[in-house]
Amino acid sequence: MAHFAQQEAQDGVRFTFDKWPNSKIEASKCVVPMAAVYTPLCRFPAEKQVLPYPPLRCRTCSALLCPYVQIDYMGKLWVCPFCFQRNHFPQHYHHMNENNLPPELFQMYSTVEYAPPSDRALPPVFLFVLDTCLIEEELTFLKMALKQAIELLPEHALVGLITFGTQVHVHELGCAEMSKAYVFRGSKEISKETILDNLGLSPSRRAFQPKSQQPGVAVNVRDGAFAIGVNRFLLPQADCEYTLGALLDDLQRDAWPVQPGHRALRCTGTALAVAAGLLGACVSGTGARIMAFLGGPCTEGPGTIVGKELSDPIRSHKDLDKDAAPHYHKAVKFYQGLSKQLVEQGHVLDLFACALDQVGVAEIKVAVERTGGLVVLAESFGNSVFKESFKRVFEAGENALGLAFNGTFEVICSKDVKIQGIIGPCASLEKKGPSCSETVIGQGNTSAWKMCGLDNSTSLTIFFDIATSEQSNAAAQAAGRPFFLQFLTQYQHPDGKMRIRATTVYRQWVENVGNGEELVSGFDQETAAVVLARLASHKMETEEEFDATRWLDRSLIRLSSRFGHYIKDDPTSFRFDPEFAIFPQFLFNLRRSQFVQVFNNSPDETAYFRMLLNRENVTNSVVMIQPSLITYSMQGPPEPALLDVAAIAVDRILLLDAYFSVVVFHGMNVAQWRNAGYHNQPEYQSFAQLLQAPLDDAQAIISERFPAPRLVVCDQHGSQARFLLAKLNPSATYNSAQGPPPGGDILFTDDVSLQVFVEHLQRLAVQS
Repeated sequence: MAHFAQQEAQDGVRFTFDKWPNSKIEASKCVVPMAAVYTPLCRFPAEKQVLPYPPLRCRTCSALLCPYVQIDYMGKLWVCPFCFQRNHFPQHYHHMNENNLPPELFQMYSTVEYAPPSDRALPPVFLFVLDTCLIEEELTFLKMALKQAIELLPEHALVGLITFGTQVHVHELGCAEMSKAYVFRGSKEISKETILDNLGLSPSRRAFQPKSQQPGVAVNVRDGAFAIGVNRFLLPQADCEYTLGALLDDLQRDAWPVQPGHRALRCTGTALAVAAGLLGACVSGTGARIMAFLGGPCTEGPGTIVGKELSDPIRSHKDLDKDAAPHYHKAVKFYQGLSKQLVEQGHVLDLFACALDQVGVAEIKVAVERTGGLVVLAESFGNSVFKESFKRVFEAGENALGLAFNGTFEVICSKDVKIQGIIGPCASLEKKGPSCSETVIGQGNTSAWKMCGLDNSTSLTIFFDIATSEQSNAAAQAAGRPFFLQFLTQYQHPDGKMRIRATTVYRQWVENVGNGEELVSGFDQETAAVVLARLASHKMETEEEFDATRWLDRSLIRLSSRFGHYIKDDPTSFRFDPEFAIFPQFLFNLRRSQFVQVFNNSPDETAYFRMLLNRENVTNSVVMIQPSLITYSMQGPPEPALLDVAAIAVDRILLLDAYFSVVVFHGMNVAQWRNAGYHNQPEYQSFAQLLQAPLDDAQAIISERFPAPRLVVCDQHGSQARFLLAKLNPSATYNSAQGPPPGGDILFTDDVSLQVFVEHLQRLAVQS
């Protein structure tokens, strides 16, 4: 695992297999797809410099100069490793020789970042969209959080405000003399042209603008006549901080009366459409974020997810399976159209949903995911999950998210490799070419994607195919020969200037895959588990009647038959190489996870979990699939424990990191000692330290993670102990032949244990 983690630290990329079979048929026998999980903006090592000049590109395939090119120093030529085109070095490279190379040709610069010189820096744009159909307490929490966020924004950042309830209010911040807002009806769908016309931003009213100042052209958004629109609705933080503060102080709950037995009239869809139209008119083609704060479901206008009467329940998974959710498909279609508009403009939709009931995350998911938006789901705007997460968005320093804007992502590969598609926070740019595979997974049939929003942990899963023998060059695919992949990301840096990051990697073909030894040595079981989890989640959403548990089981049985060592029909002889040893355990936990088992989760929660699974890096995604468990006791220092009910003991404290929640679990004796106040007595300082250690570690986890996980502190046999028990392997249940060890615990479940699961796997894998 250390080898793969080292690769990830250098280049931000991990492959399911480090060596690939050289034929399509052999690749299909590997069961796990040939795929990579790539983090475009993974933290750049301090020892690497950002290159202050534009990159050098191949004139045929547009690949960037990299350490794997062949160089003719005499002729000042370089040969592209992707298309073998000979390219001349420009004049400013002519001083180059074997002892004087530019940085991008060094092996350590397989990932390189270019910051071409630019005279202008575009300001980041934040448009806050607030739901006012909230109770007074929730609205107060939200206003406090927004005031803190506005203070943390850079002074040059452009800020706007839209509030909505039954109607949508677009606040004109540039009107200092008095509070001024434009009001839109929320009960009907409003066209983009109508929105712009009512705001005074329609093309007819801007016809006098010189062409250089039209919004589609990349000019400073505050130059010339175009600034009239910007200065009315979007102002620099330094100019509007007081105005915004006063507006928020005066902001009241939606005044529209709510009839008894009815839900509040909330026009979420219309508000987001107005926000998208406003940004499209003012700052199209530059980095901007719509930050939507929702406190309940949309009941009015486009995007409606539930009826107005409380007797009409919000859709459940069962309703979606039976196609009994009357508003669902229409709402999804509306948000698909909104996502297309936002992608064309290069803008992001962030969603902060805080309510005890569902708010429509399942429907809005397509717009958030395709624009690369952030998503936070909590029970209240006063909840620490929301407050800590929202603060992290604007914080600087080591734990900063590194928000970037308006990016494009492109994959260039050797001609024997084809791209099937991407699962992750991006949208297809429909750039078709010879590198596109006929088999499509996720956003496919393209080699370029739009990434409107991305940060340091945003990851993409790229699926590859191997060219058929008719398309490929047998000599190029000879055993041991390398093939190359280049990932190009162009984006607007937080400083407002455009940058280009390029990662170029090579892997080798394996010809003799009969015994599988070379393939096994390059198998990354963590990445493979994450890729299968994302693929299973994608299939559950796109394929009707798809049984994820059965598909995962069959995949694991086929993989075990292919790479396991055994005597046929003898389950006791079965064994895995160390490279595969933990993989069945990952899939066992994946089968039981919230990504596959939707029981007891709402559609909103399932959509939230899957969005985060699809966008996080391998390390974080593995924690989502298989939580980590640490045990604390008086007998020694903290140590990792198996994720098993046997880890529970009366004199232990357990720390469970399940990514979405962090659980501190006290054994029965520890809880009794704490309740008796022993930790407050000087002679029991060691016990006080034992109680504090897991809390400190939990806070360290929470401070580094986005969204902030929920902290649960519980005791053995307490009601909240379920957060831990639900994740443990049920090796001891209520119907086990042997009871728990003294001070241990049992699980009241009919789920099979990991041991039984592996025994069944071995029996099925060795069958003739």
